Order: sequence, then structure tokens, then C-alpha cells
Amino acid sequence: MSLLPILFPGRTLVDGSVAARRASGWLAALAFLCLGLIPAAAQTPPDIASPQAILLDFDSGSVLFERAADTSSAPASIAKLMTMAVVFGEISAGRLSQDAEFKVSEYAWRRGGAPSGGSTMFAGLNSTIKVSDLLRGAIIPSGNDGAIVLAEGISGNELAFTVKMNQEAKRLGLTGSAFVNVSGLADPDQKTTPRDMAKVAAHIIRDYPDLYKIYSEPDFLWNKIRQSNRNPLLAMSLGADGFMTGYQKDAGFNLVGSAVQNGQRLIVVIMGAKSEKERAEDARKLLEWGFRSFESRTLFEAGQIVGEATLYGGERNGAPLTSDGPVRVLVSRTGDEKLVARIRFDGPIPAPVEKGEVVARLMVYRGEQLALDLPLVAAETVPAGPLWRRAMDGAYELVVSLLRQGYAKLTG
Repeated sequence: MSLLPILFPGRTLVDGSVAARRASGWLAALAFLCLGLIPAAAQTPPDIASPQAILLDFDSGSVLFERAADTSSAPASIAKLMTMAVVFGEISAGRLSQDAEFKVSEYAWRRGGAPSGGSTMFAGLNSTIKVSDLLRGAIIPSGNDGAIVLAEGISGNELAFTVKMNQEAKRLGLTGSAFVNVSGLADPDQKTTPRDMAKVAAHIIRDYPDLYKIYSEPDFLWNKIRQSNRNPLLAMSLGADGFMTGYQKDAGFNLVGSAVQNGQRLIVVIMGAKSEKERAEDARKLLEWGFRSFESRTLFEAGQIVGEATLYGGERNGAPLTSDGPVRVLVSRTGDEKLVARIRFDGPIPAPVEKGEVVARLMVYRGEQLALDLPLVAAETVPAGPLWRRAMDGAYELVVSLLRQGYAKLTG
């Protein structure tokens, strides 16, 4: 496969072309990498009824299908993915033992337990329960009481725990989510998107693989009541091994799932389905289509130079860019469609730039669809240049800025 890197810094135009003149502005510098004709998504996606969905490849991060994936909606119980992400983080960091025991408060019992009428692990009022059991109670039957008891045991109360949830959401780059409770119970201020939930799912699988295995357990017995795992994908012979469902009257039926076939893992999110059957069938269709239609291709090996970012006031005018690991994208097993990669950065970037510093993003498009978006780092350290170079660059940028302002006045 031929890779032809061509640098066209400048402002992105509406039609996606790039002005090659530096005076046109540096707000969005771009390098186009023409990757040529590569087998890509020629096969028609399945017809699904759900209004919101996303399907992505776990290993490469390639988006295979999306529909209103950035529209914020009520998460219902799939909000517990973020709850568990925080709890798993506490366990992984050594701040919480699975053998620790937490008491079931009256608040947790009334709001999330048997009296609430919602999904529950049937935790007894004022009983003490090990963290390991609370995890299973919150995950397998989606027990609201289990989630609340964990939050209270870690942070003292549910509200304080949601602060951790929103901090983690920000760290993971979630852009359409806000969490005000740990269970997913209805609240107008609680929201998420399919893309955000897929990010949380990928984070759990990647960073907490041992704890993730709880999601595949078929049932959970507590207080002499045995409840089956609510994830319908586990029984479909798809290779599904995790995540959960949610429902709210006004929001519809939601699902987050993941499955593995022949070493390839896909993550699917469905939101707003009209019924349990619809969400299960739509998730099944997307997973089967994804496994059948796509294969992984490596665009750049780990350490390979992808392109160059323009520098300001450095010993040299550019910094070579690479990724932290190999760059892979999913392409279709049949058909031809061009893949186009764009390197985006706010530039010119002021020197010095340290090796390993994130300075740009690589965005790979499959036709009109953004298939991959990942950070690029400087492959080398570029120190600040001598005073005369910085002065020349400063004078040049001043002239460019004045020209740009003048052009804006003429065209505005």
C-alpha cells in the first residue's frame, strides 16, 4: 500500500480542500495523507430501527457505523458503566479492597432497593455487604441499590461520588455526558451519548480486564433470590462477553455490548429503541455485520513518521509526528473506497516541543465518515531557536495576522 504524505498547511475550506498559502490563517493546519484506494465500507449497513447507535472496533478505534452518535439522551441504567469505571479505578489503585464491607443505608435501600420498584439486588436494610458482591449486584441484575451502596462507601454519599464520575468523564474525553446519580434513575440533568458510552466501555475493557469479566457472569444469587444477567447478547452465540441494558419510559431502551470473534472485538451501543426486542435485534444486526464485513489494516507502524507539524520560533520549522502505537483502521473485505487521513493542529506551534508531547491529531476518513481520530506526538525534541529566528518568525506572524485581519474586513 502506497502512502504519499503531502503537506498543505492552511485554513480548511468548506469543501474540505486546504489553502496552501500561510497567509490564509493557521487556525487549523492540515496535512493530507493520500492513502489510496483501499477496500473499505462498500457493503450496505444493516437496516436498524433505533434512532441512536454506534459500532466501533475496540483495537483500532475505527467507527464502523454511527447514527446520531453525539446526540445527548437519558442513559438509564447504562449510566452504571461510568459508576463502575470509577469503582474499578479505586480498586485498581489500591484504595478499595473487594473484601471491604459497606453498610446498606436507608437511602440506598429506599431509592434503589426492593421498595423502589426498580432494578435491585435486594440488599437488606442495614446489612453489610462485601464490595465483591456489591459489584455483581450492581452489574448482573443492574441493581440500583448495589451502585448506591458502593458510592456511599467510597465517597460518603451519592452526590460526592458523582463528582468523581464527572471528573472521570472529563478525563476520558466525554463531550456529551453529565452524571447526577450513580444508578441511571431518571433526572433531566443526566445525559450521555452513544459515542461517550462506547469510550467508557473501551476504557473498562482495556484498563480493567479482570473486573470486566464480571459482566459475563450469567446470574447472581443474593438474599435467596437468583437473577439472570440482563444482557440479551450473551445468549446469542455472538461471542458477547459484557455490559448492560437500560430503560426509561421517556428515553426508550438502551444497550451497551461487546463481543469477540476470531480475536476481533467490537463495541456496540444502542439508545432510544422502542422495545427490548428492537434494541437486542439492532445490536445483533450491527455486530454480525461488523464481524462479517470488516478486517483490520495497519496504516502506520509504531514509531513510523506520519507527517510534520509546523513550528514557530524553533531551531527548525517543523516537528516530525508519530503515534504511540501502530495506527490501524477497519476496512471492508470487499469493495473500493478511498481512505483519506488529515493531520490537524493549531499552528504554527510555539517551540520548544518535547519528544512525546501531543501536538496534533490524526483523523482518518472512510468516504464521508470519520473512521479514526487519535493523538499524534512529537517524534523528536525541537528546542527554541536563536533570538534572531524567533524575532523573524514573530515579525512574519505579525504581518500574516494583519493581512488576515484586513482580508476578514474586506470579505466580512
